Amino acid sequence: MVGRQHRTRPPMKHRPKPPVLLPRRPNASRAQKAAARREAILAAALDEFSARGFAATRLEDVARRAGVAKGTIYLHFADKEALFQELVRTMLGPLVASLDQLRTTDLPIRTVLERFADLFVIGIYGTRRRDVAHLVISEGARFPRLAEFYYHEVVERGVAAMSALLERAIARGEIPHTALARFPQLVAAPGLLAIIWRGLFDRFVHLDAAGMMRTHIDILLGPRSAS
Repeated sequence: MVGRQHRTRPPMKHRPKPPVLLPRRPNASRAQKAAARREAILAAALDEFSARGFAATRLEDVARRAGVAKGTIYLHFADKEALFQELVRTMLGPLVASLDQLRTTDLPIRTVLERFADLFVIGIYGTRRRDVAHLVISEGARFPRLAEFYYHEVVERGVAAMSALLERAIARGEIPHTALARFPQLVAAPGLLAIIWRGLFDRFVHLDAAGMMRTHIDILLGPRSAS
């Protein structure tokens, strides 16, 4: 009887392991390009709003000035109103936050008001931010929703911070006019006048906004002592 022959099995081939799928990293350059396009749209919108006014500005013109397709604007902003709101939020929001920081300091009221004047002259009057404020002044009555947004985003917060500063100064005896706490708008009044003047009359007579605001502080608090 012939014994069974053992067949040698061929060696098993090792199947290659499936590749490990690593999470995809966000494309930094793509994000940077998107951010750059967004900034270009905001800058172009400010130019168009300043030149044409809110009503006459078209998104087609904003896109052309920004060098993007009109559809690209809708990737970042729902409409023209949202575009304006973002201008207010990004350009003036940080300055209002700076005023909030002044409220938390324990400085004399004259020092606080002088810093506020510098903040306004350097951060608003001396930059394109003044164009945003001027646009609200000139067209807010025609577009009440824009004025309402600007009020809540900038004016309301700024007035609240200034009121707190003035009330603290009155309690310390630093301000001779106790009624000033009722009308904190008086502190910012020269700044608004400077913006209006620049838009209408600066080509005839230049207004020294910084000097006017310093003079206004002296009127409110009395002249600075020589000591």
